Amino acid sequence: MARARALRQSKVLDAPDQGLHLIPAGEEEPRERAGLERALGPSAAAAIVLGTMVGTGIFLKPGEVAQDAGSFAVMAAAWLAAGILSLFGGLCYAELGAAIPEAGGEYAYLRRGFGPRTGFLFGWTHSTVARPASVAAIAAGFLRFVEFFLPSLAKPLFLVRLPWGAGPLAVSQGQLWALAALVMITGVNYLGVRVGGRVQVLLTAIKVGALLAVLGSVFLLLRHPHLRTNVQPLWPGAANWTTLEGFLTAMAAAAWAYDGWNDLNLVGSEVENPQANFPRVIIRGVLFVIAVFLLFNFACFWAMPYSRVAASREITSQIFEIVAGHRAALWITGIMAVAVLATLNSSILSGARVDYAMARDGVFFRCAAAVHPRFRTPGNALLLQCAIAGVLVLSGSFEDLTSLVMFANWGFYATAVLAMMRIRRLEPGLARPYRAWGYPVTPILFVIGAFSLSISLWIARPVRSTIGAAVILSGLFFYQLWTREASADPALPSSLR
Repeated sequence: MARARALRQSKVLDAPDQGLHLIPAGEEEPRERAGLERALGPSAAAAIVLGTMVGTGIFLKPGEVAQDAGSFAVMAAAWLAAGILSLFGGLCYAELGAAIPEAGGEYAYLRRGFGPRTGFLFGWTHSTVARPASVAAIAAGFLRFVEFFLPSLAKPLFLVRLPWGAGPLAVSQGQLWALAALVMITGVNYLGVRVGGRVQVLLTAIKVGALLAVLGSVFLLLRHPHLRTNVQPLWPGAANWTTLEGFLTAMAAAAWAYDGWNDLNLVGSEVENPQANFPRVIIRGVLFVIAVFLLFNFACFWAMPYSRVAASREITSQIFEIVAGHRAALWITGIMAVAVLATLNSSILSGARVDYAMARDGVFFRCAAAVHPRFRTPGNALLLQCAIAGVLVLSGSFEDLTSLVMFANWGFYATAVLAMMRIRRLEPGLARPYRAWGYPVTPILFVIGAFSLSISLWIARPVRSTIGAAVILSGLFFYQLWTREASADPALPSSLR
């Protein structure tokens, strides 16, 4: 009831197509959002895209991709295919963001294209598993860099005995560091979207500078690399199912590194001039990241043989140690540890908006709909996300957490693009400042590729993928519960009942 009163009393709404508008007293508010502020300009928007994509993945995933691929050719194809797939998705999401700049991203698109139930299943999965696990994985990636300085952080600090006969859970000092980073960045975003945006711009500049420094140092200082030897094995031993399975698994790992091209859509209600900024920021950002990632992988093999790349856990630090010595490796690792916080910041900033959007619509925990009266942020949603992610930080490794996220995410990415195609048919008069290039070929190829990734992850990691599917289906029970409560609340506007 308190949320309903807040909806009635609010007088300021950030409309999807223009600036701030005053809502006369007594009129029913539009459903899109109440209370959030359009405070993310082009720099902050670009920093969210770049800061999320250029994250832990490119610094930590090349070894996993090389190991899964088994040969240089398959590895290179996996990175290129994941980049092109991300670009196709970015083209579609640019259209969605410019036409429907609402909080929640996919939640808003799926709700509009396929109905409230489908939108809720995405939001439920995102809020309970996908985004908290993603945030926890980034925090675990931050820990990986810190352990380069203090390897002892990986040693168990104490054991937590689990119920139902499960083995004890080992908690290390490093995991507590990762938890502290998670709490700190959540606090920054609690204080306001402008504060979070400024922090994002600063940390992203540090991160991109660190990545370019690695590229420059490798190509300038290693004048006579053994490149021909380093890329062996160049080709797979045979063209069979094992090779295809290795390619798809490697592509899924590479796709995690590219992931984040959709994060700007989650904060659509807070982006200034969304009609222009969504296409400009997403498309340019994805193209830049593809170029940098391909160059970075080439630099890895410029400096190290294939077997060493495949076995590496902190490849960037190892490359810098080869190029400029141990002290330089410590410096670059420290910079990257700080830079990873940019990915954590953008992921936390954007993720909580889905919790807020669902709670505002009456299909999530009501407390998450609250907007802080001073900071204009969904404070309770941020705290809820932090709590779930904190539990996952203490329970899983970087690789385990990323595999749990990717299965659910890519299935919903594909469904959101299908929703875009359906909205074109259902709402031909909807203003679309940008239309996806190559339509309908581009979205169809993206949908095929995204579903293929999701299925391949299920095959490669059936246990975690099945857990993810069970979580998705469990949302149906809560959807029925919350929709019954919403329909019985006469204070809610009719569009939300």
